[in-house]
Amino acid sequence: MGLKFVHLWAAPDVNPVNRKARAIPFLNPVNVYGRVFFFSWFGFMIAFWAWYAFPPLLTHSIKYDLNLTPAQVANSNIVSLCSTLLVRVVSGPLCDQFGPRKVFGYLLLLGSIPLGLAPLVNNATGLYISRFFIGILGGTFVPCQVWSTGFFDKNVVGTANALTGGFGNAGGGLTYFIMPAVYDSFVSRGHSSGQAWRLTFLVPLVMVILSGVSLLALCPDTPTGKWSERHLHAKENLQAHGVDAGVVVDIPGAITDRAPSEKNLEDGSSDDKKEIPVIFDHEAQLTKEEMIQTAQGEIIQKPSLGEALRVTISPQTIFHVLTYMCSFGGELAINSILASYYVKNFKRLGQTDAANWAAMFGFLNFITRPLGGIVSDLLYKYVSKNLWVKKAWINACGIITGILLIIIGRLDPHNESTMFGLIALMAIFLEAGNGANFSLVPHVHPFANGILSGLTGAGGNLGGVVFAVIFRFMDAGTNYAKAFWVIGCIHVGVNVAVAWIKPIPTGQIGGH
Repeated sequence: MGLKFVHLWAAPDVNPVNRKARAIPFLNPVNVYGRVFFFSWFGFMIAFWAWYAFPPLLTHSIKYDLNLTPAQVANSNIVSLCSTLLVRVVSGPLCDQFGPRKVFGYLLLLGSIPLGLAPLVNNATGLYISRFFIGILGGTFVPCQVWSTGFFDKNVVGTANALTGGFGNAGGGLTYFIMPAVYDSFVSRGHSSGQAWRLTFLVPLVMVILSGVSLLALCPDTPTGKWSERHLHAKENLQAHGVDAGVVVDIPGAITDRAPSEKNLEDGSSDDKKEIPVIFDHEAQLTKEEMIQTAQGEIIQKPSLGEALRVTISPQTIFHVLTYMCSFGGELAINSILASYYVKNFKRLGQTDAANWAAMFGFLNFITRPLGGIVSDLLYKYVSKNLWVKKAWINACGIITGILLIIIGRLDPHNESTMFGLIALMAIFLEAGNGANFSLVPHVHPFANGILSGLTGAGGNLGGVVFAVIFRFMDAGTNYAKAFWVIGCIHVGVNVAVAWIKPIPTGQIGGH
């Protein structure tokens, strides 16, 4: 199905088996697919903003109010990423078990508690504790991507995931813009610096609570309804289209597990009655073989320990964890120190101006991460649906990013145009790599998408921790340039090392 402008608001065609949309109604939040798309990116964007609420003010205000050293600031960046890593590992299986909508909403509400307590921080230890628990909000990325994958079909899922992830990651730019602006507003109204930064945290707190409550109240688990009944609907949809439901992969529960509907009670259910196919509006045309493949391999199962271990140690999972470790891990670590790097090289920039320039790095996600997914989907469409091209695009983004990081590190620009230009160019490929990665993820182990998404997301945070440690120990957290080129070398080395891995396991059912 070709891209048409009307797809931005019209009700999309859907897959007849899993009811996933074949287009993205970007401008139609009334439509269920448009509504889930909106809350996927908006909820994660608000969570990312709150997760990174400290760094824009740590450059000056909080640092001096709490008498922090550069090493303590760097330590707090590491602590924040550690908790998110743990939450992402756990949230993947939780998404497969309970559904991504509930995991998403409850993580937002749970993360709002330490966010609301952040103004009570008065020393470095309190900062570490606060940022550790606020890191819960960073874990919302996993249900964001699993939820988006559950509502959009293979032809657009790369674009959908890139848009939701990219707009969400733009919260890293939003926080650098909003937090200093709100802080300056409170200061101008007569509040002291210590009072102003604490009051500023009320703004993301309100937004996190509203987002969590809204997505839980206004959105469904899946296109077919309750998460616990997703496999039952797949069987029904197969039967309605004249396909034997017995081919469905063995998922706990059966179609007879559900209580009889009113229609069955009225009409009686007898095997000798002729099955009348159900005709749906906006239904995409799939062959019988495609329907069977969708049902067999693309309905998420409740995770078992054995299956989870097999998915965890597969070469494809390792590929996604390592490449996302480089791309998203690099983004997280750089996002934490960029304003400080700008202040170090350009003394004339104060806290607000440095934060505004650093915000550019995050705001580029509105374009760059979606671009990574869109390019990936286009390559997939026009190269005979060959998943090797999606994988090659991930590696290309990683290698180019590494080369640009090395250039920045070796030059250590003290000219503003050179610095901002190189950072922007590097961000294009770094952030496009994130989108490209989660364009391929839905094709790999589709029956365990939550597990793979959780592990991949956790890999991103692992990279953030590793790279934050590199920044921390380069001349006691002050030699940013050296850290850039070290991280660049890691990018190039890792992407070259995993280039041989096949995009999907041999013999995999579904996801092609």
